[in-house]
Amino acid sequence: MLKGLLIGMTAVAVVSDSMLLPFYPQFFAGRFGIESPLHVGLYLAAACLTVMLALPAWARLARRIDPLVLLIYTQVAAGVLCITCYTLRDVLAFWVVSMAMLVFKASYLLIYPYVMRLEHRDSHAGTIGVLSVVVHFGGILGALLGGVALDHGEARDIFLVMAVSDVIQVAVCLFLVMRGVHRPTADTAAETPASTIRPSGHGIIRLGLVMLMFYFSAFLIRPFFVLHWETVSGLVNASMSALVFAIPGAVALLALVWNAHARRQGGRPGERLAVLLVLGAAGLLLQASPLAPVVLIGRVLFGWALFQVTVRLEVLIFASGTPDSYASDYSKAHIFQNLGVLGASFAAGSTVSAFGLASPFFMAALGFVATALLFPLLLQPVLTPRQADMPSPAAPYRARGLSQ
Repeated sequence: MLKGLLIGMTAVAVVSDSMLLPFYPQFFAGRFGIESPLHVGLYLAAACLTVMLALPAWARLARRIDPLVLLIYTQVAAGVLCITCYTLRDVLAFWVVSMAMLVFKASYLLIYPYVMRLEHRDSHAGTIGVLSVVVHFGGILGALLGGVALDHGEARDIFLVMAVSDVIQVAVCLFLVMRGVHRPTADTAAETPASTIRPSGHGIIRLGLVMLMFYFSAFLIRPFFVLHWETVSGLVNASMSALVFAIPGAVALLALVWNAHARRQGGRPGERLAVLLVLGAAGLLLQASPLAPVVLIGRVLFGWALFQVTVRLEVLIFASGTPDSYASDYSKAHIFQNLGVLGASFAAGSTVSAFGLASPFFMAALGFVATALLFPLLLQPVLTPRQADMPSPAAPYRARGLSQ
């Protein structure tokens, strides 16, 4: 029950936070009369920076306060600020209040390492896969709801939905705390590290650099994908654009099912990542095409590679720590992830302004190739032979099943 409720709470948060993501250019144009792509890129970069700086602070505070108790207070504050954003008409005030809202919303990311504390190490890849699908499908539903909101209402209504999601999260946390079932079991908490990466933290930093490049490349295409698709397809329909934007989420579910039933032997992670990253680069290049069917094919290939690489990299975050250090390790890795997203948010706006809507796809494809080259160079020195023989993400699914 505990794990299911926590994953459900994560899904609610992801859905609400994803509603506006594909439509920030339209939101700023309609609400504040700002049509500059650079402004959108700066806002998204500031949002990433805010979350990046806030999460380590929440992780440190969570050492003294139970994370679910902490979330009760932070999500109440986030909900109040969401309603405030709904009422604002001044862009500067919106920037200030929305960034404060993101500071409190960042605390829900503690749920990820919290769920990992509930799991034994041999089921980490399976749990990460399920969480990744939840995030992808949350993005699907969020993008669809955001498209409906823009087609039939005002973009600012999305902030009311965000506030409702905060209320739901508070209710779930209160329920779990009052029932007293919110603490990991003793045998899981006492689990020893796998020692696949040297516990000095050196491996986390090297892994973080790889993740920085990967997330920079993956997120580079997000802010202006909808505008690119509408230009290529000639279909200016927010709901349809949201559906195309969310194709990688549907592909992620197929990838999860395939991982669960595939009978593959574990190999060297660098080799699998290299193949997947090249596949993702091909998908990115196809999305730069002026032909709508080719864009759709590229979207599918990109979605498959995105899911598989994300699972493999995030398994490594928890490979060297203990359950008590998961939040700290995750917050460190999350800094590098958000540096990548932050850089992508800024670069997307400036790149589109200078070279057009298709240019981020070419830059992102180069980034995927660079990631494939960086992985063995940075991580091979800190990976032990055991890591080289790490089971594929399909193995925990076969051993433990999706219900774990």
